[in-house]
Amino acid sequence: MAKKEFKTLSEQIEIMKAKGLTFHDEEKAKNILLRENYFFVNGYRHLFMKSKSDKKFIEGSTFEELYSLFTFDRRFRNIIFKYVLIIENNIKSIISYQLSKKYGYREKDYLKASNFSLDRKKSRQVNDLIHKMKRQIRVNGPQHTATQHYSTNYGYVPLWILVKVLSFGLISELYTILKPEDQLSIAEYYDFDIETLTNYLSILANYRNLCAHEDILFEHKTQKIIDDTKYHEYLEIPKMDNEYIYGKNDLFALIIILKQMLSDDEFRLLIYEVGYELDILDGKIDSIPQVKILDRMGFPSNFKKILDIEGDVKI
Repeated sequence: MAKKEFKTLSEQIEIMKAKGLTFHDEEKAKNILLRENYFFVNGYRHLFMKSKSDKKFIEGSTFEELYSLFTFDRRFRNIIFKYVLIIENNIKSIISYQLSKKYGYREKDYLKASNFSLDRKKSRQVNDLIHKMKRQIRVNGPQHTATQHYSTNYGYVPLWILVKVLSFGLISELYTILKPEDQLSIAEYYDFDIETLTNYLSILANYRNLCAHEDILFEHKTQKIIDDTKYHEYLEIPKMDNEYIYGKNDLFALIIILKQMLSDDEFRLLIYEVGYELDILDGKIDSIPQVKILDRMGFPSNFKKILDIEGDVKI
């Protein structure tokens, strides 16, 4: 394997030009590459390639188009992140409310192992998670005003305050070790069954981390898939080998999750914001049709019709 060596900005541009990419303004491109990093901008090249085997750029594709896709993904990622954070806050609030109501508001009460799954196969996971939550109180508690206030003035940190310093991934794992009756009381808020909410929380946590670390979002796919929904059927998403080609483990699957967990007003704003960014991108890219971009995202071309379906969240 060839060694990866340092390349100057001019050399980086020559590498792209050798693969068929054209530049309208090389000086501006150098400034972009210096600010944004060649590796990260070039990570969006695949959509503009002739094929997986022919790694040359499609005729007519430009650096400006490549950078437009890069900036689209940044703005799109910020939109998705904003709405995933809303759900993160919602689910933290719902879980803390249900558990505090049943088990108490002091950590010595709500962090008892007996409050969690009694399945012996999960006993180690239960103990590990309790340890992680106690560590969050000990390590991160003093760094946050609310946790520090309760710890200093009352000698305990209630769960509805503790959740502020718990990661979405930890909350997602916490849900998996609750007693079935507690899982159900939380899932019922969204009219979900336990398995569906477990799956959704895992997927949301995955996307949340991806957004937070500014990874490529628009073509991301998860290992987990969601079940078929009324949204797949209503939008008449095509099937291949009896499986829907969109909305299973791609970004549109995330959109379907958000549809079911956001309020109608929140979700409507989300779709408007995404549609607006797609319209801007469409005006900046000529070498590939927008339908190809939507396909890469897992979006059906009629994705906005999902707004026509009545919402699910009890607001």
